[in-house]
Amino acid sequence: MSPELISILVLVVVFVIATTRSVNMGALAFAAAFAVGELVADLDADGIFAGFPGDLFVVLVGVTYLFAIARANGTTDWLVHASIRLVRGRVALIPWVMFAITGALTAIGAVSPAAVAIVAPIALSFAARYGISPLLMGAMVVHGAQGGGFSPISIYGTIVNGIVEREHLPGNEVFLFLASLIVSLVIAGVMFVLFGGLKLWAQGAVPLDEAAGPAGAPDKRDAPDDGTGTTPSSGAVTSSGTRTAVATRTEAPDTTRLTPARIATLTALVALVVAVLAFDLDAGLTSITLAVILSAAWPEDSRKAVGQIAWSTVLLICGVLTYVGVLEEIGTIKWAGEGVGGIGVPLLAAVLLCYIGAIVSAFASSVGIMGALIPLAVPFLAQGEIGAVGMVAALAVSATVVDVSPFSTNGALVLAAAPDVDRERFFRQLMIYGGIVVAVVPAVVWLVLVVPGFG
Repeated sequence: MSPELISILVLVVVFVIATTRSVNMGALAFAAAFAVGELVADLDADGIFAGFPGDLFVVLVGVTYLFAIARANGTTDWLVHASIRLVRGRVALIPWVMFAITGALTAIGAVSPAAVAIVAPIALSFAARYGISPLLMGAMVVHGAQGGGFSPISIYGTIVNGIVEREHLPGNEVFLFLASLIVSLVIAGVMFVLFGGLKLWAQGAVPLDEAAGPAGAPDKRDAPDDGTGTTPSSGAVTSSGTRTAVATRTEAPDTTRLTPARIATLTALVALVVAVLAFDLDAGLTSITLAVILSAAWPEDSRKAVGQIAWSTVLLICGVLTYVGVLEEIGTIKWAGEGVGGIGVPLLAAVLLCYIGAIVSAFASSVGIMGALIPLAVPFLAQGEIGAVGMVAALAVSATVVDVSPFSTNGALVLAAAPDVDRERFFRQLMIYGGIVVAVVPAVVWLVLVVPGFG
């Protein structure tokens, strides 16, 4: 049995054990990376850790740390109230506002994970307060980021258009952008209808002076305070029997008032946006630095913030991506792509490449997958039976629309940012939704973009 096939079978075993035994998949993936790397690929520790996503680790820790402080000092409460006023109390419009904001950020040059890291914690805090499905809100944020992700001046757009030019393929920047935007809008619309958007619309507007949570939510002003601005909650029980560090924010007497701590936190959030977009600084390192400054200035508000970092999510994502790095070291991904590219039926090869892009991108870098798959498509695109413009757009959309997967950077950020949720349940929801997207979207974009022969 070839090393490539063994590595794929081990990945399947990891999924089965994690699903049936409720073991953290990241821990299993680290063990699998060690076993496969040492026994099959003859990799040393450096080779195994080559795929460890250090940058993603810092992003997840830094962003969740910063927004844990924002929740503790009431800044997210203030932002929620301000959002209500912005749309005149129409809660149903907020998911679309978040879609538009993340889309605008990526369209003008923000890296998709950076845009999601900025918007997701605010959006999901709003969802928790007003009873909006976290899956709906998270999907709107991620699909919004992908909707703007292929504009001619965006990061993804410039990368894909550069690959097309380098491979001497015909390209159309506007077609690529519109294809991604339309697909993202359609998916967002379907999610809005299926996950409670119409009910939110039917409810109309909430009172503009509403400063508490959803109607009927308990008032926790009299609950015991542990000194952090939060009240203990039961949290979600993990498979090990321990409870996750989930705290419920004590309702502030006045969420419309800007305190010095809230002003400083808002300034830090704006600084994060400017640092990432204008100065191209790392979102994780920047957010950790800002969080440390806030912690030093207001230690009483951030005493428990480190404990609210989504450590189980960090383990999950870093473990899986480390194993994917082992697959890349072995050559499993290239092996699978070349096998599909050698098929003699161009349309069949095209749909299989779209599926490979979607499946692998659900666990790895979307940009890396696009950079690998588009060159693999060149041989049969050169035959003239497949339109290059449509094929490139289909590959790009397939490789990015699946970023709702909790194993991708964007999906992981959504999972980590959701407050007051059962994270294991939310993880399963994201995994199921990501699986549906992987199963359906590549076939649809192939049918709409490739079969007609655009380009």
